[in-house]
Amino acid sequence: MFGGKIGTPEIILILVVVILLFGAKKLPDMARSLGKSARILKSEAKAMKEDKGDKSSAPADPPAPGDESSAQRTIQAAPGDVTSSRPVTEPTDTTKR
Repeated sequence: MFGGKIGTPEIILILVVVILLFGAKKLPDMARSLGKSARILKSEAKAMKEDKGDKSSAPADPPAPGDESSAQRTIQAAPGDVTSSRPVTEPTDTTKR
């Protein structure tokens, strides 16, 4: 019925409809959000691949109670988002055995 070919006039018509539906002010924000989501997805996929390769190694021992070097680390809200990262102190185990 349509022939399956999309040419320049069709692409221009689709872009005009998108601009009319969403407005010119929201399009840059939507594109920025889409790009950020794609970066997060990419970094998570990379982290999963790295974790899959590290399964053969033995797990690390937990840090000693008096070890101050591992008491502070940085937690990020999202991979690649350095604006919201902050150093935190790990909670200590106060239970008696």
